[in-house]
Amino acid sequence: MAAQFHLALPCLSISKTRAFYSDLLGAQIGRSSVKWIDVNFYNHQITFTESGPFNFDSKSYSFNGHILPSFHFGIILNRQEWTKVFKLLNSKKINSVAEVKFLNGKTGEHDSFFVIDPNGYTVEFKCFTKSDEVFEP
Repeated sequence: MAAQFHLALPCLSISKTRAFYSDLLGAQIGRSSVKWIDVNFYNHQITFTESGPFNFDSKSYSFNGHILPSFHFGIILNRQEWTKVFKLLNSKKINSVAEVKFLNGKTGEHDSFFVIDPNGYTVEFKCFTKSDEVFEP
């Protein structure tokens, strides 16, 4: 299925959100106003609306020996692009940039790193060892 996703999220500051996604990650900003922006996140639309924090009751879960945030979103990149973004964020000393390998030696093996945006959202960047295993059971 070739389609784009749309995700709408509350945010704390439009200006800080714009700076993180546009200035740091290089994402294009689409339509916007004083209280909201559309971000082109790898050709997918994320709409951030300045409306305050959003909380979930279940903050984290354990997977493959790592504690991960229950709510996070991200992008699956090829190795070259993943490495480029990983190096960029490491060079900028962004918090929570740490490489983790999941499902080592198993179907769906992938490398991930996680960063926290200005709203406290965890953004995951994934790179699968075998790109055809993204949806394999």
